[in-house]
Amino acid sequence: MRISDCNWFEVEDYLKHDDRCVLPLGSTEQHAYLSLSVDSILAEKMASDAAEPLGVPVFPAVAYGLTPYFMGFPGSVSLRLSTYAALVRDILDSLYATGFRRVLIVNGHGGNSPVQPVTMEWMADKSGARARFHNWWNAPATWAKVQEIDPQASHASWMENFPWTRLPGRTLPDQRKPMVDFDRLRDRDARAVRELIGDGNYGGYYQRPDADSHALWETGVAETRALLEGDWA
Repeated sequence: MRISDCNWFEVEDYLKHDDRCVLPLGSTEQHAYLSLSVDSILAEKMASDAAEPLGVPVFPAVAYGLTPYFMGFPGSVSLRLSTYAALVRDILDSLYATGFRRVLIVNGHGGNSPVQPVTMEWMADKSGARARFHNWWNAPATWAKVQEIDPQASHASWMENFPWTRLPGRTLPDQRKPMVDFDRLRDRDARAVRELIGDGNYGGYYQRPDADSHALWETGVAETRALLEGDWA
């Protein structure tokens, strides 16, 4: 259940018998021809689809993250690491204060991964607190499905192209874009990153048949749900 569809009385009743919740982390950054909110859309929908049969509440996605390398693309927004770490910690502390003890963090943006130590510090500071940091797109089963479908996949390619991240009326290139040279990408500032990757896609087809994207999505949902309902001991 989405927190946005609940009132506080209902959450209080839920906490009488369960203390799990899901916190999606996203970002607002360029994704070539796809929505600037791809990572937030995917993290929140992945969390909601996985949690729905279990009745576990899903909080709204944190829509801003760490993406300094894309600041050459208008519409992208990046937080400082210190700001983001403090934000995530404040959210976790709030969840704990109101009764949640087990938090599955569904992360939709690789750049957010540096805040994982925040979850470790939170668990050390809070009695009974548990947190799992889950990069849904490159978790073992989901990444294996990507490799099975088409191993040439990365940022803003087909593996992030779903009916819910496409923008109506936009035409996507139909060719396979050569993969970016990641060694050259690592030491560039935002302006140089834009010069290197052009439209923002890191490489691969921009879109594949919906059957492929749905197969990938179903794998991700199953893997995420297994983490949520698995052993938290």
